[in-house]
Amino acid sequence: MTPHIETRERFVRNGEIDLAVYEQGTPDGPTIVLVHGWPDSHRLWDNVIPHLADRFHLVTYDSRGHGRSTVPADSRAFRISELATDLFAVIDAVSPDAPVHVLAHDWGSVTAWDAVCEPDAEQRIASFTSVSGPNLDHAGRWARRRFTRPTPGNLAGPLAQLASVAYQFAFMSPMMPPLMRRGLREQGFRLGLRLAQGTPGERVTLADTFAEDAVNGLGVYRANLVVAKLFTARERHTKVPVQLIVAKYDPAVRPSVFDDEQRWTDQLWRRDLKAGHWVPYSHPEALAQATIQLIDAVSGGAQARELRRAEVGRRRKRDFDDHLVVVTGAGSGIGRETALAFARAGAEVVVSDIDPTAVHDTASAIAEFGGTAFPYQLDVADEEAVRAHAEEVARRHGVPDVVVNNAGVGQAAPFLRTPSESFRRVIDINLFGVVNGSRAFGKLMAERGLGGHIVNVSSMAAYTPQQGFSAYSTSKSAVFMFSDCLRAELASAGIGVTTVCPGIVHTNIVRTTEFSGLRGEQEEFRQQLFDTLYRLRRYPPSKVATAIVRAVRRNRAVVPVTPEAWAAYYGSRLTPPALMRFGIARASLAR
Repeated sequence: MTPHIETRERFVRNGEIDLAVYEQGTPDGPTIVLVHGWPDSHRLWDNVIPHLADRFHLVTYDSRGHGRSTVPADSRAFRISELATDLFAVIDAVSPDAPVHVLAHDWGSVTAWDAVCEPDAEQRIASFTSVSGPNLDHAGRWARRRFTRPTPGNLAGPLAQLASVAYQFAFMSPMMPPLMRRGLREQGFRLGLRLAQGTPGERVTLADTFAEDAVNGLGVYRANLVVAKLFTARERHTKVPVQLIVAKYDPAVRPSVFDDEQRWTDQLWRRDLKAGHWVPYSHPEALAQATIQLIDAVSGGAQARELRRAEVGRRRKRDFDDHLVVVTGAGSGIGRETALAFARAGAEVVVSDIDPTAVHDTASAIAEFGGTAFPYQLDVADEEAVRAHAEEVARRHGVPDVVVNNAGVGQAAPFLRTPSESFRRVIDINLFGVVNGSRAFGKLMAERGLGGHIVNVSSMAAYTPQQGFSAYSTSKSAVFMFSDCLRAELASAGIGVTTVCPGIVHTNIVRTTEFSGLRGEQEEFRQQLFDTLYRLRRYPPSKVATAIVRAVRRNRAVVPVTPEAWAAYYGSRLTPPALMRFGIARASLAR
């Protein structure tokens, strides 16, 4: 539920139109004017405003024909050029001495695009964040440019966009207003958004005038036939810094319609959000954060990492420049080498480990070659600690683009000699450490809407059952299946999931493996023996790190690393189960 924020209402007159204007937030802060589309009112922004109110003077208004604003008698009064004069009238009234920032959605964005392309618009508008609404002239020129070279690839985008706006002809029918008056209800609209883009019903904030607004707002469709822009599109440019929020699953505005936008803008940023059309409802915090980052940058501040990555035309020397990567268990072994590899590839790295000295050593090693790392002590088995860690990372450094759940421990002993607390400890760290990290950071990634990647380090033990490793193999097998399930669930959010199965790799996990049921010197002997065998294998953790970086780049699902891990992976699928059980029953590596 959104907190109550004091609202100041007034009317601004533009010719014969009275516009209901609502002001909230910090009166002496920078002004943001928020413009809604159809069939919304100023209430569209109710979920976004709480994320902006502590810093900005926020101005929303009901477009003509909506809410408490005047309803024109002639649909020609809904032409985009007329709506743009409303925007300028509001700007002049609420911020006569300083330029404002504009955040607009749907037809509100189409309107703002028209305004920012007016001469000297940059003197009144300092920045523009556009959500799910193109410049109609730019869209027309984009389509014409492709129709003049009618290859299948060029034709696909414009034809798909034309199909997406075919509903406009139905909206122009004289039968549509009475049909909407009888059939359009708030409950049905909320249900439609929940089914279409998973938006909770309580986030869909509508005015009491919703049904009438939908009917009156049809004038914008009658006055602005999008198809006509194929023949009348003008060459229009803007000096206003523009940020595009492009919704990947928008049924009305296809992402490709924005592909030529850099031709008409001096400064352009583009974020492709894994969202449907009504982004202000589904991703309000992400939308607010994107707006803040652009405002800070154009106001003289440093560009945030996410904004740098969104800048169109920005050249990057390395694959992970302007990325944030989180690596657990980064104090040694595979975790340490993975952190180093991502840092060398350009990423800023958040490294954590239960050993604070070891993780600070990793951060220092990254700093030695000019990389950036932020060290944290963390017990991944502590769910609350992981959640707090994720929140702190997001607050201080931003939402990560890649999370590597690597922290783990070894354990070896026949099951009947394995104490329950030892079994539980292995499950808590190896399995629930992965679950905790995936939940805490995956939630942040999904809410941000820009996708991401999660890497869960499993083991070849996940698919090669053997005596003496019941706890370890169970934990790693569970990580394997958990990752398969997670991959399916997060696909729609654009979050990839990779399961890494290293194989026999020389790390300190062997030296610290618990051999249950053995006395101190016996356990130490077994640790040293296996450590020597692993060292003689001569497969360093840096090779696993290279495989992890490559898997993220290519969005690989399952990655066995060493030759024996690959052999076991395919062998486990080709060997008859009965034969595998027969062999396992007659072999032991831990007695």
